[in-house]
Amino acid sequence: MSEKKVLIITYYWPPSGGSGVQRWLKFVKYLPGLGWTPYVFTPENPSFDIRDESLAANIPRQAEVIRFPIWEPYDAFFKLSSLLGKKKSAKPTDLVSGKQMSTFQKVSTWIRGNLLIPDPRVFWVRPSVKFLDGFLREKQITTIVTTGPPHSMHLIGYRLKKKNPALRWIADFRDPWSEWGLWESLKVGPRALNQHRKWEARVLKLADIVTTITPFYVRRFEALSGRPVNLLTNGYDEDDFASLTIRRPDKFVIRHAGIVNEKCDPRPFMRAVEALAAKDPEFRTQVVVDFVGEVHPQFRAFVMASEILSSLTLFTPNVPHKVLIGKYGDAALLLLVLTGYKDAEGYMPGKLFEYLATGLPIIATGPEDGDAAHLLNETGAGDMIDGNKGDVLQAKVAFHYAQWKAATASLKQHSGTDYSRREITRKLTELL
Repeated sequence: MSEKKVLIITYYWPPSGGSGVQRWLKFVKYLPGLGWTPYVFTPENPSFDIRDESLAANIPRQAEVIRFPIWEPYDAFFKLSSLLGKKKSAKPTDLVSGKQMSTFQKVSTWIRGNLLIPDPRVFWVRPSVKFLDGFLREKQITTIVTTGPPHSMHLIGYRLKKKNPALRWIADFRDPWSEWGLWESLKVGPRALNQHRKWEARVLKLADIVTTITPFYVRRFEALSGRPVNLLTNGYDEDDFASLTIRRPDKFVIRHAGIVNEKCDPRPFMRAVEALAAKDPEFRTQVVVDFVGEVHPQFRAFVMASEILSSLTLFTPNVPHKVLIGKYGDAALLLLVLTGYKDAEGYMPGKLFEYLATGLPIIATGPEDGDAAHLLNETGAGDMIDGNKGDVLQAKVAFHYAQWKAATASLKQHSGTDYSRREITRKLTELL
């Protein structure tokens, strides 16, 4: 039998941290055990917000990682910003910084949204295609995967497929493209949005297989393309949780993992906590709400403006993934926030599956008839509550507080094996 090889083209790869890297890092980890040799093509010098050196331990020895130089406009943006006397920063997300933006930031944001299509990594497409066309032939690799965002990765796949129609191409969408909820924040105009739709349609038509992460996204991409789309959800890695120890915390710790951007709105949940704390002095002294990861300045300002919330809220900076797993262990309740996102009914972030793996109770705000709500109901792991239902949120937080106080909360095996990274990789190999 000939060796089965697959090339994965991804922007996010260790030492990049955060949620964007986890999906294909875990696929690559388990592919060799299922008979596939993975090659990974990724930038040599990318711009990313979160760094996590510990994730490199997941890369199997059988994987060959090709790091290829990339030029991105972010360096030019920061240098120009510095020349204009702006605050020095090193985060691409500073191109979109909320309502209080300088003229320079507004212009930069407009350029990002309307001239760099599909995204600022587009300058990597042509040199990557030129290199990979020869590399694939040399290594006799006949199957490739592109994963976006950034959706420039799909343009690489598109051009490679055009050059070599016999190449088998899987286009994987971790987020929407033309229907992405942040286009408004990037001030994307009708002309640019039309270009996004055209490129999206070309990719959806030419790819041999299209995959995405939630049932809602499956339906949306099928509606856009008129073709079948395959579901490969995110999941949890059993190895990450093998040594997890659950400890009853000394305080009632409610923990949220991951970024809180301008679209993510924890305010309804925090108002419920604030109302409970105002009514119950003991609760106020016992509850801690901990946001682990990057938090939008406007939400931080909202918390700090409240005497009650500022006294019970922690903002913990980004931590390595293995440290985050440990932090799950000393929480009483895990928080998921989908309120505020466009098409939140179709959002099932990777942390939701990790929450499931802990066995701890989950409280979530967002659409009560969405994909995440169905998963919580199916597994019995927790409750999805509409953010407008403040009284219901208060009652549910009070319920979990009473359980913690009485030490009656019990761990449950919510996730089974359907959502393990190993099992989902097995499903991937069926498509490969």
